[in-house]
Amino acid sequence: MAFATVIHLEMNLEGNRKLVCGQTTTDGTDGEIDTGLSLVESLVFTHKGNAVEANAATVNADFPLPQGGVTIKCTSGDVVYFQAIGQ
Repeated sequence: MAFATVIHLEMNLEGNRKLVCGQTTTDGTDGEIDTGLSLVESLVFTHKGNAVEANAATVNADFPLPQGGVTIKCTSGDVVYFQAIGQ
């Protein structure tokens, strides 16, 4: 089962750009971060945890990405916090 995305903050930037911050749930190993944007220009993310992550999550995309979903690969049970900028 793929994980779900929870958006915590959406902020308008200059022009037509937006900043979106959120996290994923722990429901799956690989999935798509649904940013709610129509164009993702950059994405920064980190794991939640109290120790070093043995298997770091990776992004499976080239930026800018002409859609709102960004596919990542991670270990089951991981929670990922993210910040995306785009339109």
